[in-house]
Amino acid sequence: MRIAVFSTKSYDRQFLDAANADAGHELRYIETRLSAETAALASGAGAVCAFVNDLLDRDTLKLLAEGGVRLVALRSAGFNNVDLAAARELGISLARVPAYSPHAVAEHTVALILALNRKIHRAYARVREGNFALDGLLGFDLHGRTVGIVGTGKIGLEVARAMRGFGCRLLGSDPELDPEFTKLGGQYVDLPALLAQSDIVTLHCPLTPSTHHLIDDAAVAAMRPGVMLINTSRGAVVDTRAVIVGLKSGRIGYLGLDVYEEETDLFFENLSDKMIQDDIFARLLTFPNVLITGHQAFFTTEALSAIAETTIGNISAFESSGRPMHQVSVERLA
Repeated sequence: MRIAVFSTKSYDRQFLDAANADAGHELRYIETRLSAETAALASGAGAVCAFVNDLLDRDTLKLLAEGGVRLVALRSAGFNNVDLAAARELGISLARVPAYSPHAVAEHTVALILALNRKIHRAYARVREGNFALDGLLGFDLHGRTVGIVGTGKIGLEVARAMRGFGCRLLGSDPELDPEFTKLGGQYVDLPALLAQSDIVTLHCPLTPSTHHLIDDAAVAAMRPGVMLINTSRGAVVDTRAVIVGLKSGRIGYLGLDVYEEETDLFFENLSDKMIQDDIFARLLTFPNVLITGHQAFFTTEALSAIAETTIGNISAFESSGRPMHQVSVERLA
């Protein structure tokens, strides 16, 4: 099958080529992001392979369908960048990678927690300048602290296991209660209670209409003063303006982000020789108690291998049966 692979980096080629060695699909790598302006680049392909910042709105999907595309294979778990109603109307199947390495994202979450708490990013910069003073680097013991985990799916459970190892008290908030979380010693509470009691709040929920700006002004106001907030899920789960207000007031004492709600024009690109045009993002960078990474929580050898293998598996299954292994159901529209 001929596949147009958008938003391609060198590592995408490496892992997709390895996964495709036996499948024999024709992969055409395209560096640019997929949108209505670039959809014509998929001409002649029966499927496109897209990533998190590709825009699959109605206009894009219509152009893809007119060009013969019948499958969109996402190399990601989330699909909030796809107009599901339009895909259904146009007869385009949508596949995703539901799980690749929950350990990768969970471990990055813990790395952010540790780095923020012990000011590793600031200490690193100081030592390189010959400054070995400890003022301003004071942290706290994780042991005995309360960690609130919003979303106790596979990633949230791995975070819970790690934080239990530090001796933390675990609170969880999720519409679906997982007995595995309670076996770990975790306690389910509603979101307001979790925010009010947690020293650390870490987000691991999908982006849906109900979770868009889940962390807003009211949520920030409900948090314990000096709270640490971590987001490695989806950027728009957090209202960035509300978080900035929380940082300025001191309600949020630490902020760790691997995602950002307007990341499309920033992340996965080298912009070191350009001025960042996003004033909100630039404001975040001025706070010494903020640590931002560029959507790299998933970025491990194991995760990229799993993503590539599942993506190729979805394409092969669609080619042989007309249905990918991990199809996004139309019921998601409900």
